[in-house]
Amino acid sequence: MADGFNPQGMWQPNGRAFSQGVIQGPGEVVHVTGQVAWDAHDRVVGIGDAEAQMEQSIRNVRAVLAEVGGVLDDIVSMTVYFVDRADLPAIQRVRSRYFTVGTAPASILIQVAGLVAPDLRVELVPVAVVPHDRFHRP
Repeated sequence: MADGFNPQGMWQPNGRAFSQGVIQGPGEVVHVTGQVAWDAHDRVVGIGDAEAQMEQSIRNVRAVLAEVGGVLDDIVSMTVYFVDRADLPAIQRVRSRYFTVGTAPASILIQVAGLVAPDLRVELVPVAVVPHDRFHRP
């Protein structure tokens, strides 16, 4: 589980699901390929709907981590690429469903002109540390 912290005297998450810093505990570091809203058949889920796409991206991340014994709470850092600034509230809503202050990963949000396919609105690139007692090679 990520061990997040937010120092006093600086800007705070204010309910957003991220930590200013995360202490990486012992375990196997897992770098996850950027995950987008593709289903198992390479179809975009939620065309035009950033919230649905964020949900699918999280499901994809969860599947990758589960393959090695990991869970979403093992994510220590996540880069989020997004296309439209208007989608930020939807992105934050979904993040708040899966992460809480104190265990949320350190994060960065980067607005981009586009992603690999024109219908995609968000892409997640997490790094997780899966504890040794749960980790297993696929």
